[in-house]
Amino acid sequence: MQSKNLTLYIILAMVLGIICGYAVNQYADNSASLASFASYISLLSDIFLRLIKMIIAPLVFSTLVVGIARMGDSGAIGRIGLKTMGWFMFMSLTSLVLGLVMVTILEPGVGLNLPLPAVGTDSGVVKTAMNLKDFLHHAFPSSIFDAMAKNEILQIVVFSIFFGVAGAALGKRVAPLVDVIDMVAHVMLKITTYIMNFAPVAVFAAMAAVIAKEGIDVLAVYGKFVASFYLSIFMLWCVITLLGFIFLRTRVFSLLRRIRGAVLLAFTTASSEAAYPQTLEQLEKFGCNKKISSFVLPIGYSFNLDGSMMYCTFATLFIAQAYGIELTLMQKIMMLLILMLTSKGMAGVPRASLVVIAATLSQFNIPEAGLLLILGVDHFLDMGRSATNVLGNAVATGVVCKWENELGEERDVLPDELEPKVEVQPAPILDKPVTV
Repeated sequence: MQSKNLTLYIILAMVLGIICGYAVNQYADNSASLASFASYISLLSDIFLRLIKMIIAPLVFSTLVVGIARMGDSGAIGRIGLKTMGWFMFMSLTSLVLGLVMVTILEPGVGLNLPLPAVGTDSGVVKTAMNLKDFLHHAFPSSIFDAMAKNEILQIVVFSIFFGVAGAALGKRVAPLVDVIDMVAHVMLKITTYIMNFAPVAVFAAMAAVIAKEGIDVLAVYGKFVASFYLSIFMLWCVITLLGFIFLRTRVFSLLRRIRGAVLLAFTTASSEAAYPQTLEQLEKFGCNKKISSFVLPIGYSFNLDGSMMYCTFATLFIAQAYGIELTLMQKIMMLLILMLTSKGMAGVPRASLVVIAATLSQFNIPEAGLLLILGVDHFLDMGRSATNVLGNAVATGVVCKWENELGEERDVLPDELEPKVEVQPAPILDKPVTV
């Protein structure tokens, strides 16, 4: 299925899913029927996401190892790594600050006409420790097979970096192994093209399930909050595009055009993981050196979650506003610093944004029960967060390639996608004439 057609089918599937979900929500007999419908139809989207997750671990491992091993010297690896992490830290701080500024200006939680949950009500979100010690303990795998089985992206990245650096140090002796791992990456990408044909069905099911269960009315009830958040996300998109323009000039718009399908897929499925293979492919077609894109993009999925970062400050201060709690400027600055550290452990944590928010609320005496205010619309917000994460990582990869002078010309077809040429052997010339 061609990329343009796939994008169109996904949009149509999203619209049909909304219509179907709304019809079921309006005409279902009771809430039990709605829950049953949502449970069964969401199986289609669950299958799609499971298929995507099935290839994420081997794809991240193979592309990252090949990218590092073929960089050559460790100096280049260290230089690119420092540039990458520098960009990620800058964008994380930018996202957090922009979220704080926008929620302070828009005040979506002030004058909220909704009954506030009692302070001691259980939010249902399991709050886990998000300190530096636990993050470092989680980052290093005790077994790479266990990490792959659980799709622990951060742990896979750490192991792949060690593996790739060791491969680069061994030089030509490890070249055959690197070639085999490179073939694994190509096989995974080929599998992705098969799986992506199922994407419109998954999008239809995902939208139908959430609209049927929550109802379209939930967007009207939380209209100010949802609209304020998406306005903030739009501002973040403008900032990311502007920063990309500074380094990539007008080519940033070509990059946005190329990744629109990946961004749409992340938006409709509320999963940035679903868009990883397509993003990697489009970055290579954009002209990014495969060695660098294979290095930057997987790390970005652990350390560069721009949309999720913005949501942390936005949602935390929204809950504080809903309860009428005023935070001083110093408290807000302290919140930024805490989120800057704790959010780096978000990768691989289920409902990571909510877990980080729950841990942050308790440190500023904001009722954790306030999470109940946003749980009903969290899926709709997660769609915007996931799409923004994909955009941020794509631009980051392009910028790092530009810094390294490894951004080539655009191409619509990769060399690996070309049909192999069949060489026609000339007829053998006989030394002696044949006697009949």
